[in-house]
Amino acid sequence: MTLKLSKSTVAFWTSLALAALPLALAGAGDVSPQAVKLHRKAIVIDTHIDTPMRLLDESMDMAARDPYGHVDIPRMKEGGLDAAFFSIWVDPRKYEGASATKRALELISAVYEQVERHPDQLVLARSARAVRRAHRQGKIALLLGLEGGHPLDDDLHVLHAFSILGVRYMTLTHSINNNWADSSGEEPRHNGLTGFGRQVVRELNRLGILVDISHVSDKAFFDTLAVAQAPVLASHSSCRALTDVARNMSDEQLRALGRNGGVIQINYGCYFVESGYEGSDFYARIGAVNDEYPDDPRRAAREKYRMAAEWLKTIKRGTVDNILDHIDHVVQVAGIDHVGLGSDFDGVYCLPEGMDDVSHLPRLTQGLRDRGYSDKDIMKILGGNTLRVMEEAERVAARLSAKR
Repeated sequence: MTLKLSKSTVAFWTSLALAALPLALAGAGDVSPQAVKLHRKAIVIDTHIDTPMRLLDESMDMAARDPYGHVDIPRMKEGGLDAAFFSIWVDPRKYEGASATKRALELISAVYEQVERHPDQLVLARSARAVRRAHRQGKIALLLGLEGGHPLDDDLHVLHAFSILGVRYMTLTHSINNNWADSSGEEPRHNGLTGFGRQVVRELNRLGILVDISHVSDKAFFDTLAVAQAPVLASHSSCRALTDVARNMSDEQLRALGRNGGVIQINYGCYFVESGYEGSDFYARIGAVNDEYPDDPRRAAREKYRMAAEWLKTIKRGTVDNILDHIDHVVQVAGIDHVGLGSDFDGVYCLPEGMDDVSHLPRLTQGLRDRGYSDKDIMKILGGNTLRVMEEAERVAARLSAKR
């Protein structure tokens, strides 16, 4: 016998189920049923997660709850994360040229492997439409973001290959300059973008790959906007007016980003949302761990996690309110349509208290409600703005390709 329920009955039981979820979603049970319902309704997108390194170097399986790091499938589900851009980060100080390209391909392969292992829970998405479809199916959409342009090996044919593999944004630089763009992490070498750098931006637009300006110098940022025909993305940056580090964006940049139609995705890392870490030697110390275990990345990672756990006991980490303050600032300077979430999970060792991993994301929804944001605006911040930018980039790509 088939039991048929009316729509009103289904809605009633669904509301009861949602009301029972805050403990699972928020970890500490401090998220209201109303915030949970809104969080589940939204398409929650994080534009920068560094888990691919763990998949490749630590042989991590995302289906298992992991005692290390910030992200796995169980915690993504608890946190209501619907889509994640997985960062294909290749250390520019360790890899260059063809070796950087090879490393990027290995990281992409590691993401593909997880999707193949867990097709009932994960799907590789290449468009905004695919993200929406995955949400309807109750699956987590994984997207690929290439962090740093040096794996291109200065060859647009390689960029085309990455596009075919599913890369949907590219960060122009990482922490050091490459051959065609200046980074915020070094003294400038090119005065922004070179002619080839401008060509890269144009080709990214044609391919429908979002141009990511996190990590670039201020001059490279403005050079990019002068060329870009589609909205740009800052996949994991915060606000320089609140936390004065070069990686964060100035108010002048935020206003320009708003005029471009782009989105800044707030980085949760302590260093980016709370001052006071400039004098820490922690990152220098963990950098030495790689030299100690050059042929055993899994052991090196475990040692870094141990060191981080000890370090976190000694510092002031800030709170979820610090993240919300940066969201507020973007809204005030650039507007509600130009801010989203780019956690840097698994790429930083220090996160604010209350945002210890991906399972705690509903606290942001609760915090935004507490600060008076409407449900419509919260849904924009959680993922709607990102989907809008993706869709616009896809429209621009279709228009530019039609002209060829």
